[in-house]
Amino acid sequence: MSLDPTARARLGRSGVEVTQLGLGTAPLGGLYEAVSDADADATITTAFDLGLGFVDTAPLYGHGLAEQRVGRVVARRQRESIIVATKVGRLLRPVAGDLVGGAYVGTPDVNPVFDFSYDGVMRSLEESLERLGLDRVDVLHIHDPDDHYDEALTGAYRALDRLRAEGTIGAVGAGMNQSAMPARFARDGSFDCFLLAGRYTLLDQEGLVELLPLCVDHGISIIAGGVYNSGLLADPRPGAPFDYEPASAALVERALRLQDVCGRHGVPLKAAAIQFPLGHPAVVTVVTGARSPAELVENVAMFRQPIPPALWDEFRTEGLLGDEVPTP
Repeated sequence: MSLDPTARARLGRSGVEVTQLGLGTAPLGGLYEAVSDADADATITTAFDLGLGFVDTAPLYGHGLAEQRVGRVVARRQRESIIVATKVGRLLRPVAGDLVGGAYVGTPDVNPVFDFSYDGVMRSLEESLERLGLDRVDVLHIHDPDDHYDEALTGAYRALDRLRAEGTIGAVGAGMNQSAMPARFARDGSFDCFLLAGRYTLLDQEGLVELLPLCVDHGISIIAGGVYNSGLLADPRPGAPFDYEPASAALVERALRLQDVCGRHGVPLKAAAIQFPLGHPAVVTVVTGARSPAELVENVAMFRQPIPPALWDEFRTEGLLGDEVPTP
């Protein structure tokens, strides 16, 4: 039995329903490598044509470029069939001197500036809607407030809570590469979802310790991102990236062992990696990036790939997954 990437699930207690597979747009913002307008347009169009009705973007992705590209394609589609998520916490501003390009290539002449204040969030959403060409977004996340928890809670969250009450947005979330702070948000606020990147994967189940059980208790949905851990689970080899840094020898060895087990069952490692998070009841959707239609089509195929229960059992037998880890 295979998973259906177009099946829909609700985010928490909100009325927002997302497809089980969504498109992440950091690569379409030029993450590490420039992407042409034509390739970006074709990738987003292919996602929608294949029935993936959930797209995740952010001002940070390409310093506004990803939002602009999403908006151009959404404008040609039936808006009500597409769920758009974006983020707050970075205002894009001209800065004197050299641009801080960071990991993005071919960006507009602006720099992202941290701002998790109430007013900053209101400005951020207004500017995102202008870049997207939309009058509302469905999901709004507080984006990586790692060193700004107090301001994110008293400023950004308060703004998002008001926007949700007014109907300007449908769901309130936070997107992070860690699980500890979202757990604090779950206790201190009323969140619908968290985008958890790289912390509930075949190689890293940090989120299982506290956050995911807490989300089940609070009715909060997890959007799983970074399921390939930035590349190691897509192509395990020495020098492959893990969470944007070269992977350690121990992690490469573990990824190769996962790949060997998959090979014995005739299953690509990518398929096991992209499907694994949905084994937990808190996880309702997986978001993967793509920089071309071919990458997107492959992700959809990996999501649909039938996986025998014996593969997950062998992961446990080989000590690659704990007995407490749920699987699809």
